Amino acid sequence: MADTAPTWRLIEDEPSTGAENMAMDEALVRSFDPARSRPVLRLYGWQPPALSLGRFQKAAEVLDLERCRSAGVPIVRRITGGGTIYHTDEVTYALVCSPEQIPPASSIKDSFRVLTGFLVSLYRDLGLDASYALDAVSPETRLGERTPFCFAGKESFDILVKGKKIGGNAQRRQKGIIFQHGSLPLVNRAATGLSFMRERDPALAAGAVSLEQCGIPVDYALVRHKLIAAFRRSLTVELSPQPPTGQERSLARDLLERRYATDRWNLEGMDA
Repeated sequence: MADTAPTWRLIEDEPSTGAENMAMDEALVRSFDPARSRPVLRLYGWQPPALSLGRFQKAAEVLDLERCRSAGVPIVRRITGGGTIYHTDEVTYALVCSPEQIPPASSIKDSFRVLTGFLVSLYRDLGLDASYALDAVSPETRLGERTPFCFAGKESFDILVKGKKIGGNAQRRQKGIIFQHGSLPLVNRAATGLSFMRERDPALAAGAVSLEQCGIPVDYALVRHKLIAAFRRSLTVELSPQPPTGQERSLARDLLERRYATDRWNLEGMDA
């Protein structure tokens, strides 16, 4: 008899504020027990649009804060590293699991390949020629260079379509837990995001591409449906809809109040 496919929790949330989204992501990580918890795939969106900073960025060093304030654009800090991203017109995913709950990976870096494989599959399902930067760029291209703006640089396992970066992904590990989240851009808003940075050279946004630019209709439901199918197939798992528990929601509210709703965390990276 064939082995039963492992089952992941599927959380499909309505669009929320950046602070609420980051609080829920962290609540899911903090509530996860590597020995007993079922792994999680969460899908969500951003309303209103927001800027997210990487964990170790200093807002005043990379953002034009006066411009952000005058435009009323919220700023939130992720628990993952990387550069600044402007979130709107996208499908965002987050996953929480233990290393034992995913296909074997030869290294932490290789686990990034394992856990982004469903995105490559999704883009190919949509008819796009998607590949990892490691396999697609010319030998002289520098990969892994840190940049304040997410779309200004390329990592080895960033996904490229037509030679340009589509979306961004970041991973964090702690105490036997893998947390990863990323964005799938329906519309290219990289230039808008760049307008809130201190450094605004248009070339820094030129390396980004969206599904719309690749001829894919702007259809959130379609992309979510394709993503779920690709995730099941790529990781050979089942997905069982299960909203956040009362405990997870309570923890998310607490994190929102004492961390993600504060300038001390979002702008300075310091806990209250």
